[in-house]
This record gives sequence, C-alpha cells and structure tokens, in this order.
Amino acid sequence: MYKILVTGAGGFIGSHLTEYLVKKGHKVKAFIHYNSRNFWGWLEKSECINDIEIYSGDIRDYDSVYGSMKGVDYVFHLAALIGIPYSYYSPLAYIKTNIEGTYNILQSARILETKRVIHVSTSEVYGTAQHIPINENHPINPQSPYAATKASADYLVKTFSLSFNLPVTVVRPFNTFGPRQSARAVIPTIISQALNDKKSVKLGNLDSRRDFNFVMNTVEGMYELGLHSNTLGNVINIGTALDISIRDLVDLISRLTKVDLNIEVESKRIRPRKSEVQRLVCDYSKAQNLTGWQPRYTLEESMEQTINWFRNNLYIYKDQIYNV
Repeated sequence: MYKILVTGAGGFIGSHLTEYLVKKGHKVKAFIHYNSRNFWGWLEKSECINDIEIYSGDIRDYDSVYGSMKGVDYVFHLAALIGIPYSYYSPLAYIKTNIEGTYNILQSARILETKRVIHVSTSEVYGTAQHIPINENHPINPQSPYAATKASADYLVKTFSLSFNLPVTVVRPFNTFGPRQSARAVIPTIISQALNDKKSVKLGNLDSRRDFNFVMNTVEGMYELGLHSNTLGNVINIGTALDISIRDLVDLISRLTKVDLNIEVESKRIRPRKSEVQRLVCDYSKAQNLTGWQPRYTLEESMEQTINWFRNNLYIYKDQIYNV
C-alpha cells in the first residue's frame, strides 16, 4: 500500500476519491484549502475521517505544497477553480490556482522524487467536438478561460515529463455528477429545483449534449489509471461513450422524481456564443485497452442514487440554485 496525497480533497470528486483510497487500504493525506474555521469540506463528517491525515494549505503557495508532499508516494492533483462562468469575471484567479498550483505540485514532485503525479484534467479542454466520440488525439481547443487554464496545466505536466523525466499520468474525466456536487452544476440545479417543488426549472442552453459520468465511475477510473504501470506518461479519457442533451436530462430527472417540470431559458445562464461547447462524448477505449477499466454504473441507476442523496440532504443547498 502507498502513501497518497489528494489535493482538492474536500471537494466533490476529491472527497469521494479520498474515501475510496482509504477503503483500498492506502495511507491518505488530504490537502484541504486553509481557512479560519478549519473546515474540511465534504470530509468534515466523513466515515473515514479517523483514517485520513488532514493537511491545511493553499495550492497557490509553493511552501505549503512542498511540505504536504514530503514522504508521499503518489499525488492525485484535483485542486482547481472549476466554475466556468466565474472564469469570465476573474480569469487571473484561475491562472493562479490552476496553472501556478499545478507548477507547485510538479516542481515539488521533481525535487522530492515522487513516484508519480496523477494530474486531473477536464473534457472542456477539447471544446466542441470536432469528431465523435472524442479520443485523446482530438485537438485541444479550450473555449473559456477556465478551459484555457486547465489546458495550460496539462501542457505544463507534459513538459515536466519530457524535460525532467517526471513520472506523470493525466486523467481527463468528462462531466462527472453525483452526491455532494455543487449546486452550480446542471444536474444538481435540476434536481434541487424539482425537489423544492419548483414547477419550472431555470436553465441555459438546452441543446448542448454531455457525457455524464457517475462520480464512482470517475473515482474508480482515476484509481485504476493513476496507479497502473501501463499508463505512465499517458493522457487518458474517463467517460461513458454516451451523451444526452440538457433537454432530455430534464425529462429523465422529471420522470425519476415524479415531478412535472417546465423549462425556463434564462439568458444569464447561457455562455457567450463563441464560448459554448455544444457536444462532448467520450471515447474511453484507451483506458479499457491499457487497464481494463470501463464504467460500471449506468446513467439512470446513478441518477436515482444522486436524487435520493439530494432528497436527504436538500437542507444543505440554498433555495436559489444557479446553473453556473
């Protein structure tokens, strides 16, 4: 078993990954963003908390990153600013977190001779699909400041591998959803409004299509790909090879929640025209060929799990839901 650091461990995917690694028997250190309340995000009340070493720091601060990585075998780097709309208002914040934060991880790993850095990318770096499904050879075409900083971080990882022989793997998840996801995302937006007895859901572009992947599919993929010997130096997609429009997603959630929903399109929820990504659908054959990984949970069964979790935790979410 290994000593593993997870950055962004208090977040949506990071908390699930941290718990999964603990259950696999690894010694896990969780890098949590330093705050005055000593709040650990979704790990605060985790069933695994007694088996997790908490490290409070700031991914933008080289000293705290370097300190967190001492004695660590593997690093899963998830810490990032992820909200696309806010990146239009504050691109510099994304540059400092997503690019400089990644540099801090890579430089620390280089000095400390870390066994491997598993860098978590995003399907948004591809932009609107130029061919379907999207494999790892698809052109990189970021269409938002967020996507540009993630693509830049990916290239930084690649250059550290080529220039300094740093052991790295880049995993590139498509749209992950599930329990604990932020209300800014489209699936929690729809579910929360349905469970709050809203007869209408306020959304943006209804015709965009996404490959929605359950969080446990993503976490299992990260684990299998991140530690496998065949994936060293590779960029690898994680997705389902199936996509659905936002309009059809509303229909699915309406049926599963048994709530009739009307859709209201709000212009403030629509991205700038040239920045809108119309379609993303994953080709995960490389992951399957290298490691045997494939998604285990279907969209409908995992959506039911997600709805049930939100039903039991709706009090956490404010009544005003934003699709951002």
